[in-house]
Amino acid sequence: MLVPAGASRGFAFNFVLTSALTAIFLVLLTPCRAQQAAGKPATPPQKASPVAEVGKAVGERPSEAPQVLQQLNSALESLVAKVSPAVVQILVTGYGAIDESNRSQTALVTRQHAVGSGVIVDPDGYIVTNAHVVEGAHRIRVVLPMPSPDRPQVEPVGKEHVLEAKLIGIHKDSDLALLKIDQKNLPTLELGSARRVRQGQLVFAIGSPEGLQNSVTMGVVSSVGRQPDPDRPVVYIQTDAPINPGNSGGPLIDMDGYVLGINTLILSEGGGSEGLGFAIPARIVRFVYQSLRKYGHVHRVEIGAVAQNITPSLAQGLGLSRSYGVIVSDVNPGGPAEAAGLKAGDIILSADDRPIDTLPALTATMYLHPLDEVMKLVVLRGNEKQTLTVAVGEHRDQMDKLMDSVDPDQSLVRRLGILGVDLNDQIRSVVGSLRISTGVV
Repeated sequence: MLVPAGASRGFAFNFVLTSALTAIFLVLLTPCRAQQAAGKPATPPQKASPVAEVGKAVGERPSEAPQVLQQLNSALESLVAKVSPAVVQILVTGYGAIDESNRSQTALVTRQHAVGSGVIVDPDGYIVTNAHVVEGAHRIRVVLPMPSPDRPQVEPVGKEHVLEAKLIGIHKDSDLALLKIDQKNLPTLELGSARRVRQGQLVFAIGSPEGLQNSVTMGVVSSVGRQPDPDRPVVYIQTDAPINPGNSGGPLIDMDGYVLGINTLILSEGGGSEGLGFAIPARIVRFVYQSLRKYGHVHRVEIGAVAQNITPSLAQGLGLSRSYGVIVSDVNPGGPAEAAGLKAGDIILSADDRPIDTLPALTATMYLHPLDEVMKLVVLRGNEKQTLTVAVGEHRDQMDKLMDSVDPDQSLVRRLGILGVDLNDQIRSVVGSLRISTGVV
């Protein structure tokens, strides 16, 4: 077989190199064998130290995280340390039906306990929370967070800073309430009502899920405007930050520590977080907070008309010129809307120069409109636009009217923590028609 010359030279070189290495190995091995033949023990092999063995078992020391991750971690730690002192736990004691789902036992009233969260919005002790957290409460207490929330040990219950709270006002439509504690110079969080909320931005939920005070979860804004209940006009911020029972009333904050919303409800099949949490936007929280603090209730105007959302089926059935928006479904006889010329079937295009595409937008305008000014409405009647000027009146919740006629000193039933009043002509005019005209409310 003819072999190329280059290949032959490589074979000869490898053969010589192998022979040389074999000779060196034999020379080095010879003294060891000589020592063993002479009866001299060979040097024993070195034993590995226990520390080295442990090191091998545990593994090598991990390398440091990338600089960008270290910066993110430090930023998150600083953010939580800054906002946590202004988030409180709310303990509520009251009376209620033993099982509202079982109608046969609704007459059985027992003492009940509830835990929620709240955020301090004023250093003089004003706290915003959810209305459903404190509704029907006989006693409300606020647990302030400890000065060092990152301490590893659990503080004894006796060292908790617990204060009695007073309910300033409650607004069921927005599910917000305002509390007051007798404390000064408290840490606060600012309501970011002017900050733009963006889908996908990083947010944090802080509260007391299942009573676990000062818990922090992280997620993103899933949607900037969601209306899970079509019968309610409130539009929420949707987030996948884990929210569980007990988080209600706690803040949803952004990376700068501003309150974007107040966590209020979840959609869940099992009762716990499934990534569908909802927070009341900060602009609504600020408006309700200012009204409750100033008046004890929320001012809202009304014009004496009823409106509803336009659906494609409704538009087709009525032959409307558009398949979306808000249509007037009824006008109260003798009311300001009728006096201004508003008619059933009118499509509301704008109110106070704000475009009206949904019923929540119209409701928001009713809340923001001043009581001493007329409302400007632009409506579409058939194919013609018309501008109407409507006088407004104050809408008062029936419960607010009832509370105005109650004297707490005379009506308080202390053992039950309720107010009871005899039915009289004034009370009957407030609560409306009754099957039984006498008794106690």
